[in-house]
Amino acid sequence: MRAIVVVDKNWGIGKKNDLLFRLPADMKHFRETTAGKVVVMGSNTLLSFPEGKPLKNRTNIVLWPGGEKREDCIVVDSLERLFSEVAKYHGEEVYVIGGAMMYRTLLPYCDEAVVTKVEADGDAEVFFENLDKKAEWSLVSEGEPIETNGYTIRFCLYRNCAVLPRLNLYK
Repeated sequence: MRAIVVVDKNWGIGKKNDLLFRLPADMKHFRETTAGKVVVMGSNTLLSFPEGKPLKNRTNIVLWPGGEKREDCIVVDSLERLFSEVAKYHGEEVYVIGGAMMYRTLLPYCDEAVVTKVEADGDAEVFFENLDKKAEWSLVSEGEPIETNGYTIRFCLYRNCAVLPRLNLYK
């Protein structure tokens, strides 16, 4: 399982249940990276999408305790059920896409994090873990700077050397 996220220079990720920046190059990267894959999110992330509809051309799994079942995505009501659902897919096909609570909860179970770093302060209200300060995470690749919509971004890949096993979580 992987996390995919955009962070500002302070590892901020959101404000008022929305993205900090409009970054066409990153949106293209996100679409290309996750198309045909499985995306895992919390209910607030789903509801932040236009008309609260899941992402097209992906299997959408939503952790939503108390949420009603839907035809357009897979709704699970517990972390245990989420892991059971995710186990049906190859780990490299599964991407955690937010929000902050989902990242915080699932990051220890992720093998990798695909991080778009924005060289700006987005005045964030919610933050992602600063992987540069976490001993179990290491930066394995960092792309060249790209300009998009007035911002400089870099696509980075981090690897977790201490992934928690999902299968043993509830034993």
